[in-house]
Amino acid sequence: MSIAVCDDMPIECAGLAVQIKNILKGSDTEFSLKSFFDGQELLKSVESFDIVFLDIKMPGINGMELAGQMRENGCESIIVFVTSAEEYVYEAYDVEAFHFLLKPVDEDKLKNVLKKAVVKVTACNNEDFLIISSEHQIKKILLKDIFYIESVGRTVKIHCNSGVLETYKQIGDLEQTLSDKHFFRCHKSFLLNLEYVSRFDKAEIVMENGDTVFLARKRAKIFQKEIISYMKMKGGIL
Repeated sequence: MSIAVCDDMPIECAGLAVQIKNILKGSDTEFSLKSFFDGQELLKSVESFDIVFLDIKMPGINGMELAGQMRENGCESIIVFVTSAEEYVYEAYDVEAFHFLLKPVDEDKLKNVLKKAVVKVTACNNEDFLIISSEHQIKKILLKDIFYIESVGRTVKIHCNSGVLETYKQIGDLEQTLSDKHFFRCHKSFLLNLEYVSRFDKAEIVMENGDTVFLARKRAKIFQKEIISYMKMKGGIL
C-alpha cells in the first residue's frame, strides 16, 4: 500500500508521517510512505498512491485545488484532508474526500481513519485493473470502470467513468490481456466491456454512457452469442 503526505510545513508533515508509520507498523499492512512539501511536487509525481493526506492551506496551489486537479487527471486515491481550517469541510465533498481531520491530529481518530481506508484499498486491490502510462503518470484503472477502448493510430483511448485516458498501447495486446474479463473486440477499432452494453443492432452498439461504437459485420453473430451468454450469467431473463 502506498501513502503520500503533503504539507508545506516540514515539521508537521514529518510528524504526521511518523504517526501513520507507528500505527501501521502495529498492523499486518505492508506499506510505503512518501512526504511532499509542495502541492505541485505531488501533482507532478509519476507515482500512484492509494491514500493521500493533504494539508489545505498551502502556498501556490492549496490542498483543495490540488485535490480537484488530481480528480480531473483521473486520480482515484483515497484523499484525507488534514487542516486547522474547519470551514473547508463542505468543499471536501466536491472532490470526494474520504475524511477530514483537524490539526493537531488526534491519534485515535487517525487510527480509525487509517483502518477504514486500508479496508477500502484492500477491497479495491482485489478487483481486476490495468496499469497504464498516461499524461506522464502511472495510473491504475479498475476494469469495472471501463466502458470501452478505442484504437486511434498508435495509441488507444480508454473511455471510463472518470473520463478518457490516452496511452501508447496496441488494442490487439489489450484484447489478449482482457480476453477472459468479459471484454469483446466488436470491431478492429473497438474493444468493449460487455457489462455496459445498453442496446445494439447489426451495425452499432450503444454503451450505457451514451457512446456508440461500430460492430463489424463478420463479428455480429459472435457478439450476439457473447452478449446473451453474459446477460444470462448476470441473471438476465430472456
